[in-house]
Amino acid sequence: MLDRLQRYFDSLPLSPEKKRIFNLPNTITLVRISFVPVLFLLLLSPDRTMSLIIAALFIAVSFTDMLDGYVARRYGIVTTLGKFLDPIADKLVINTAMILMIPIGRIPAWVVAVIVIRDFAVDGIRNIASSEGYVIQASWLGKQKTLCQVFAVSALMIHYPFLGADAHVVGTTILFIALILSVYSGLDYLEKFYRHILLKKEERHD
Repeated sequence: MLDRLQRYFDSLPLSPEKKRIFNLPNTITLVRISFVPVLFLLLLSPDRTMSLIIAALFIAVSFTDMLDGYVARRYGIVTTLGKFLDPIADKLVINTAMILMIPIGRIPAWVVAVIVIRDFAVDGIRNIASSEGYVIQASWLGKQKTLCQVFAVSALMIHYPFLGADAHVVGTTILFIALILSVYSGLDYLEKFYRHILLKKEERHD
């Protein structure tokens, strides 16, 4: 199926420059972003069935995070736009989902605040480091934190007992694991920023 889709995009009468924008991996990423309006259904305090449907859609959309990267590497379509859109799509979908569950009492507001502020801080640190010529790669801790967030948000969306388990309790437990990883990985990024940027600047001034 992927090969068929890729052949379709290859057949489009577009210039090479436009194909670096309108291609299969970028389209997959944009589909992920387009899911955000669906998340506003959470504000309706959905019942058991609707909660399960929203959670299933969220899990499917989260899976595309791995898919677009795989497609980009498989077909050699790694682009600057794709590198820019992919992390934005991840944070937009996950953070929007968490924020929208605050009013319906499915997630603690302070936990969401800590995670969102951490994300903004890390993005700022990485952007400053990049402007100084040093690229801080996404860490293993950061990836585990995102994975935990996906599991936590999915369970919190389900909310009601599911397959013999209390989805809300399961989601809350995983959420606090994600919180710990979020803070720890944020400090890891900060340490790398200090060691490779701030410390070297101080040494040059000395």
